[in-house]
Amino acid sequence: MANSDPVPRDQTPPSDSEETNGADEISEEGEEEEDTEYEEFEEEEEELDPVRERERLKSIFRRLSTDPVHVRVHDVVIKGNTKTKDAIIEAEISDLFKKPRTVQELVAAASIANARLKQLDVFDSVSITLDAGPAELPGTTNVVIEVLEASNPLTGNVGVFSKPEARSWSLEGSLKLKNLFGHADIWDTSGAFGWDQSLEIGTGVWVPRFKSVPTPLSARAFLLSQDWLKFSSYKERLMGLNFGLLSTNNHDLSYNLTWRTLTDPTRMSSPSIRRQLGHNVLSALKYCYKIDRRDSHLRPKSGYAFSSTSQVSGLWDLRGLKFFRQEFDLRAAMPLGFWNAALNVGLSAGAIFPLGRNFTKLSTSVPDRFFLGGHSSLVCSLLVGLPDERSGSQ
Repeated sequence: MANSDPVPRDQTPPSDSEETNGADEISEEGEEEEDTEYEEFEEEEEELDPVRERERLKSIFRRLSTDPVHVRVHDVVIKGNTKTKDAIIEAEISDLFKKPRTVQELVAAASIANARLKQLDVFDSVSITLDAGPAELPGTTNVVIEVLEASNPLTGNVGVFSKPEARSWSLEGSLKLKNLFGHADIWDTSGAFGWDQSLEIGTGVWVPRFKSVPTPLSARAFLLSQDWLKFSSYKERLMGLNFGLLSTNNHDLSYNLTWRTLTDPTRMSSPSIRRQLGHNVLSALKYCYKIDRRDSHLRPKSGYAFSSTSQVSGLWDLRGLKFFRQEFDLRAAMPLGFWNAALNVGLSAGAIFPLGRNFTKLSTSVPDRFFLGGHSSLVCSLLVGLPDERSGSQ
């Protein structure tokens, strides 16, 4: 019986394995095409990402500069202070981060905090960053303060300086030891030797915060010897203590306890000078109010500055020097409008009054009369030029 559909010998039907291999080849080719398309899409995204990121940053900066972005401080984190107490840093910046309610106000507060911490003079660097707050508290931020303490706590300097009040030069040097006890305390020792045979040696300590006292405190012991023979007929030697009781931006209060000795090596002084020779005790309280609205302290071009200094001597001592001294100083700067020039003018004045019974007949302390009203004021020049100290007239 003949077969109607004979199968040729050279043609065999494909097996199942061959069909599977063919399907695999087709799928692999399809996957390669998809991978190529995906890589091309990624390359396009990479090319667009920097542009989009730049535009996104511009929009953020534009919003920060124009619209207030509300934010609340969740926590203040302090890092890097291995020796300085946390309480010292917190006391300097705690009041700054309570009021800000926007990012703009927070950035301004961070700038002020950075300046305050640098003024402590115990850190090499101060960095303040704003980090995102907890995820469960949206609209909050953490203020991260990172400080770098001074690698060498011992510093010193030496220099030659001019003294307008004595019209001479002096060689001065100082040595400072910073942050000895971790309270941002600064211990210093200084010395000065003048060409006019003056000698000054002092040592003291300055602390920005002490327990519950909100203002800096200072204490200093000093020994000073001055030769005033160029202007008068005596030599002066001072030895005492000075305590800084209050120090803020506008107010300074200090107490001075000094043992003063006046001598006359030339024996040519007037009777008014001879009556004050010997030992005296100076127990004085000094208050200074100052305000400065100038645009620069070194080269002001606009603004004004004013200071008032009051000193009362004779506290808690019936035999010491008793007087009241008042000084005023006014400085102003006015721009001239050309070549970036400015006119600076100043006016200084002072007065001293003896205290006690019949004060109108009492004489004032000679060393406190000199340079009354400032180092370069008109009153200062008149007092320095008085000829009666050597001539013996009253």
